[in-house]
Amino acid sequence: MLDWLQTSVEATGPMAQAFFLMLGGAIPFIESYGSSFLGVVVGVPLYISVPAAVLGNIISMLVLVLGAEKLHKLFRKNKPAAEPSKRKQKFYRLFEKYGVAGVSLIGQWFLPSQITSSMMAGAGVAKGKIIFWQVIAIALWGVVFAGFATAGINIIGVA
Repeated sequence: MLDWLQTSVEATGPMAQAFFLMLGGAIPFIESYGSSFLGVVVGVPLYISVPAAVLGNIISMLVLVLGAEKLHKLFRKNKPAAEPSKRKQKFYRLFEKYGVAGVSLIGQWFLPSQITSSMMAGAGVAKGKIIFWQVIAIALWGVVFAGFATAGINIIGVA
């Protein structure tokens, strides 16, 4: 089955491979790490898998951060702050403990980057800080999981 999948992926060409990996990177819970891992496993070269998956994840994160920031400004206009829900209170405690960098780097183990970045933007965190740390986290996890895939392929001798 893996041979068939690898042959099919090779037949699509690098542009189509990059496009589909970008789409995978834009999907929450797949993101850069899942898409780059899958790309390597099915035979897409590292120099296509990682940048395409990372770029797709970054684009979707940017759209959501910028949208969340605008919504935050719109809904906070002339309204008193309401008591945050238990879930938001937990997020705020974690945010206070780890900061933007920690939530960005570690948060992807619990929630997709699109959700954590939107929550930070909704909480009023400066979008430049969010984007900076999310780009680092997205790229880091994409590279790490592509490395896991490469190491696994080399260990079991596939491809």
